[in-house]
Order: sequence, then C-alpha cells, then structure tokens
Amino acid sequence: MKEVASLMNFRPDVRVVDATLRDGGLVNQFYFSDEFVKDLYRANGKAGVDYMEFGYKASREIFDESKFGKWKFCKDDDIWAVIGERNADIKIAVMADVGRCDYKNDIIDRSESPIDLIRVATYLNTIPTAVDMIEDAARKGYEVSCNIMAISNAREEDLAVALDLLGQSPVDVLYIVDSYGALYPEQVARMADAYLNFAAKYGKKVGIHAHNNQQLAFANTIEAVGDGVDWLDATYSGMGRGAGNCAMELLLGFLRNPKYQIAPVFQFIEKHMSKLAEKDVVWGYDLQYLMTGLLNQHPRAAISFTGEKRKDYFEFYKEVLEQD
Repeated sequence: MKEVASLMNFRPDVRVVDATLRDGGLVNQFYFSDEFVKDLYRANGKAGVDYMEFGYKASREIFDESKFGKWKFCKDDDIWAVIGERNADIKIAVMADVGRCDYKNDIIDRSESPIDLIRVATYLNTIPTAVDMIEDAARKGYEVSCNIMAISNAREEDLAVALDLLGQSPVDVLYIVDSYGALYPEQVARMADAYLNFAAKYGKKVGIHAHNNQQLAFANTIEAVGDGVDWLDATYSGMGRGAGNCAMELLLGFLRNPKYQIAPVFQFIEKHMSKLAEKDVVWGYDLQYLMTGLLNQHPRAAISFTGEKRKDYFEFYKEVLEQD
C-alpha cells in the first residue's frame, strides 16, 4: 500500500503537459480559433503548466490540409503567430506520429523553432522507426518523449523488449499510454513498476497519458503519480478523442505543488469550453466508450456511433461483442 506522503506531498520533478489542442483536436479536426489557442497558451502560463502540446507534425503529403485545422500540421510560423515572444515559463510540444509525418524535413533544428519537445507516438511494431525519429529529434536539439500506444493489448515480453530498445536511445521520457481506456489502477501500478525499472536503468523519466472510457483517467493518473511517474498529461474539461482524457482541473486541484494555480483553468473553461459544446463538439464519457473500454478495443466504433447520434446502446454492445 502506498505511503500517504507519496500522494499528499509534492515532488519538484513533476511536469504537467496540456494536450488539449492535440488530443482535443481529434474531436473537431483541429479547427480551433486563434483566440482559443492564444487564450489557452496564456491560461497554461498563468496556471504553471509545464508544456503545452500544440498538435501534430502531420505530413502534408499524406493528409489534405483543406480538411483539417492548422494544428494538425503545426507549422512553426503558425506557432510563432500565436505565442509572439516566447514565455520562458512554458515549453511547447508537438506530436510526431510514426508513419504519418515527414520528420526529417518538417522538424527543423530546435534553434530555429519555437518547439521544445517532440513527442514520438508509436505502436510496438514500429519501434525501430520510432528510435530513428527519436535520434533525429535529439540530433536537432529537442527534448524527446515516446508514447507507446495501445499497451493494454501488449504482451509483457514485447513491451520489455521495446522499453529496453527505447532506453538505449536518447529519448528523455517513456510514456504509459492507455489508448483504449481499458486499464484499472492496479494495472497502471504494474505498468508503472515495469517502466520505472527501465527508466532507472537508463536514466529516463516516465509519463502517463490516460483515456476516460471507464471514468478512470484521473484515478489512473494519480495512481501513477503515487507510483513515482513524473510526467502527467491532462486536457481542459477532459477534452480528447472519444471519452476524453484526465481533466486538467482535476489534476491541478490534486497536485500539492505551489507552482500550479487552478483559477486560470476555470477562467478558460468558462470562456471557451462551453462554446465548443454549443457547436456540437462532442467528447466525454458515455456508454459506447465504456463498452469499448471494457472490451479493450480501439474506440473507433464508439466514435462512429457518437457521430451518427445513435442511442441504441444494447445493439451497439452486441456489435462490438462480435468484434472482440
């Protein structure tokens, strides 16, 4: 059983990452107004958030720019236009997805870019390419993290091999990613133990990115904190793909670190998040996401169910059972 001090005290090594634009962008095809993004950047700065993830560095050869907002591609000029002069109190991150980005050309040297952190996203079967991306980003001067996705479906021996390979790379942070919202706190604790062992061996940090299919994103995140995980992803109002993510307002309310301030988060939510809901931008816990989480499935079927505004939950349950 964890010591109470591991939850009640604060650790100076904790880093909070705002993923609202990136994970939330999966809900509205990255169409955020400039006012929204500028206000979010300012709110994160005032709240003491350590990193703000602007979106993806997606390949413009693969994805049609006319079908997405600009944060699908995160051109450096677009980021500069939002932030103006750099705020030294908050760092900027983008995600580079294995197989979906032209990282050698679209990610320039850090000295010429507003970006501080490249977050490489990979599945277990693409680890070699992920390592190449990590090495490329490190050579260019960036901090680098690696999100191993869909680990709830991973075999322990495969995950161990992947963590060992990544440990030998110049990556800075290894991320536990509950892509399907299928993990329970006890499972997160076991995952954290495995990741932290490799992190200690190779001198890395560990992070967590949780999804809320079973209303456990916050619980799983604070479980990880108590286990020694330092890098914590969250989004405003939990906005993110499908059932969404750990809510920033919950996380900052929990952390006992005087650098974090929750009032700017409430102000931003009041001004902007309700407006998104009024525009029929839909995310958050619902039965269809619970079902895919329980069955440890990708939420794509639940996302389609939501988009079609279906309410025949039992029929949907039978459909996803057949896919299991």
